Amino acid sequence: MNQPIFHMISGAPDPVAPFSHAVEVDGWIFVTGPMPFCGTSNTSPYPTGIEAQTRQVFENLKRVLSGCGLSLEHVVAARVFLTRFEEDYERMNEVYASYFAPAKRPARTCIGVTALARGARAEIDFIARRGSLEKSAAS
Repeated sequence: MNQPIFHMISGAPDPVAPFSHAVEVDGWIFVTGPMPFCGTSNTSPYPTGIEAQTRQVFENLKRVLSGCGLSLEHVVAARVFLTRFEEDYERMNEVYASYFAPAKRPARTCIGVTALARGARAEIDFIARRGSLEKSAAS
């Protein structure tokens, strides 16, 4: 096993706790679930509503993936966390589905939770896989 690469991505929202935006080892990239901040400061506001928060989480995830030299096509698994599961599940799914081609959707788990950082309604994290011909952005 190679040494892990701890990615902190310029332009991605500042972490709300002590973590890296992503950690990479042996071509696997574990992307931390970002909050739906509209800016890079972790005191930036969240958009209103589950659809807008889901879109913002995806945009923040795409920034982290891009900073690692990857895209949504590299995502193999996702975990979705919702604080208002019954109320938000269907509307979150509509937004979520728009980011992946129907034949290339990652494995996924969706979990109802009691709370998320700073009062967010949605958080999503990813596991991505780098192709054998792609080099780490940190190399």
